[in-house]
Amino acid sequence: MKATHPVLFREVQRFRDVWWVMALVFGVAALQWYIFLGQIIGGAPVGNRPAPDGVVLLVWLLTGVGLPVLFLLLRLEVEVNPGGVTIRFVPLFIRLIDRRDIAGAEPVTYRPLGEFGGWGIRGWGGRVAYNVRGNQGVELTLRDGRRVLIGTRRATDLAAAIAAIH
Repeated sequence: MKATHPVLFREVQRFRDVWWVMALVFGVAALQWYIFLGQIIGGAPVGNRPAPDGVVLLVWLLTGVGLPVLFLLLRLEVEVNPGGVTIRFVPLFIRLIDRRDIAGAEPVTYRPLGEFGGWGIRGWGGRVAYNVRGNQGVELTLRDGRRVLIGTRRATDLAAAIAAIH
């Protein structure tokens, strides 16, 4: 039987809650559908130098079908329990941070584009961010000096839950 820990904090955020991301994703998908329908279904090559049908089909599958499905499924789940912090970018990634590895946590306001180059899983130089939207988060300082920023709409609650476990 698997041991379970009480959950002190849980938040789920989705990219689909951000209108401009979904407009971009579905705009790209619409363009791919236009090309697919024109060239593969209609038989009329699209553009001055049309791609071969196989390439059009592959690009359509990846960006016309796969990209929208990925963004509809993609979500950031953050959970704090007595054992530590779990960060999941479903369906791509999971990171577990043991409570003993956390030296500190503080709510922060940050610049997603300026500091990390955008949203998602971003980072370099011993600092990584997991974020979906906004500019609020909690920055963890780990005992080895690395820093982890977790984007959240409930920074005070997340910081309090992390403080309660370490």
